[in-house]
Amino acid sequence: MSRRAVLTTVGAVPVAAAAGTLLGATGASAAPATINVSAQRQTIKGYGAMAHAAWIGDLTASQRETAFGTGEGRLGFSILRIPVGESSADFGRDLATAKRAVELGVTVFASPWNPPASMIETFTRGSQTNAKRLRYSSYAAYAQHLNDFTTYMRNNGVPLYSISVQNEPDYAHDWTWWTTTEMVRFLKENAGSISTRVMAPESFQYVKSMSDPILNDAAALANVDIIGAHLYGTSYSNFPYPLFKQKGAGKELWMTEVYYPNSNANSGDAWPEALDVGEHIHRAMVDAEFQAYVWWYLRRSYGPMREDGQISKRGAMMAHFARFVRPGYTRIDATANPASNVYVSAYRGGDTVVIVAVNKNTSSVSQQFTLSGATASGSVSNWLTDASRTVAPQNALTMSNGSLTVTLPARSIMTFVTSVNGTTPPTTPPPTTPTPTPTVTPPAGGTGPRVAYTMNSWGTGFTASIDITNTGTSAINGWTLAFTLPSGQSITSGWGATYSPSSGQVSARNVDYNATIAPGATINVGFQATTSGSTAEPTAFTLNGVACTVV
Repeated sequence: MSRRAVLTTVGAVPVAAAAGTLLGATGASAAPATINVSAQRQTIKGYGAMAHAAWIGDLTASQRETAFGTGEGRLGFSILRIPVGESSADFGRDLATAKRAVELGVTVFASPWNPPASMIETFTRGSQTNAKRLRYSSYAAYAQHLNDFTTYMRNNGVPLYSISVQNEPDYAHDWTWWTTTEMVRFLKENAGSISTRVMAPESFQYVKSMSDPILNDAAALANVDIIGAHLYGTSYSNFPYPLFKQKGAGKELWMTEVYYPNSNANSGDAWPEALDVGEHIHRAMVDAEFQAYVWWYLRRSYGPMREDGQISKRGAMMAHFARFVRPGYTRIDATANPASNVYVSAYRGGDTVVIVAVNKNTSSVSQQFTLSGATASGSVSNWLTDASRTVAPQNALTMSNGSLTVTLPARSIMTFVTSVNGTTPPTTPPPTTPTPTPTVTPPAGGTGPRVAYTMNSWGTGFTASIDITNTGTSAINGWTLAFTLPSGQSITSGWGATYSPSSGQVSARNVDYNATIAPGATINVGFQATTSGSTAEPTAFTLNGVACTVV
């Protein structure tokens, strides 16, 4: 079955059903949408798409700037997905695009479709007599293959953020099948040797029976950093993942491939169908609480970039998020559905607040936004996409005493960006069990923790995302991460830790909700900073006085 067939048979939400009852031709008023700038949810890693030179050709130099630049007329993508070559001869196919992406501050990760041919055996799976799977005797060699690709990319200027075990192991008619038992076994026995973050299982339809066994197996989970999922035909009712919230502490949750609602030729500019993409992203962020949203082919007639390199209407939906909700921002509480067919989400990075509003109604809607937890007055930048405009900057609006009322045009998406002051510290939902009183202890066994530092810069500012992994065999109860910021860099705000001082030799100390780092667990902290021009990164980190391994 093609994915298009799957979309029509396994639970895709029909456009008419998803749209609900539309308002009439006259405008209407929605209930106020409250934005709580202090109620922090997931940390956003970014938005992006797949490049696959072997199948559809590489992006041109100009198209790379359109994809990863953040200015007007750009998509603002901060994530790039590339394939893992099946042999070392294929490793460099997507290197040029990946290198330019990294130079522009983009996070790059990779997914394999097949292991090297020498590691594959065929078997009969139902009516498929030539199904492929990885030989168990080749598990260690396959882990080394993933490491070899990681090393090749790193040595050529592309430090992979993560690598996946397998693309769509449960929809592998044309590539390699994996059962949940095989996936868990590989993760337990072999994934620990991989030198970057590990992603699994990338189920084609967010099938929880593929990822539940990973979350329920402590040894397998310890060797996974990111639960990856695809959303082909996944109904909105299946977006939430309670088991991940229960057992995924310290792990990330990414949506790593989709096209929506179809892959019809030239549907990238279909209107108002493109608004379905806007709602889909909204629900992926709000209902599913994904940290990343990654489209299938970046340049395609049904994708965010048309074959001529211009941004499509579907691309505009993504740009309304990607250009303004930058890596390291956090989603904050907002009234998600203040009126029928109106969808609102909000994000915060330091003192910047971003609101994205989708109006799928056939008439305009008067929408009030009210900020709580901060003082906000002043100019509000805003951008609009509707039938005739594409991420078009609009005249600045004015927020007064934390309140802004706007007219959302019929069938449109708008992004609003403003600054707040007098903010209260972000809050995080309390853990389900009381956090023990922290005691500062070094990692067990003298094993240094692992730190990954990801920097995304622009002009005179940048955000830094820091992943701290406990590589020891016992919990770390209370921690202080120490590092030296290069000259000219100064922290203005942060999340997940308290930072002091703002420059020079910095100490980042845990907050209540992340004081304990379980063995094998990873937590994420970070900060926003200004710079006089230096984009250098700290070269060394210590956690509770123990030198860290920097990846």
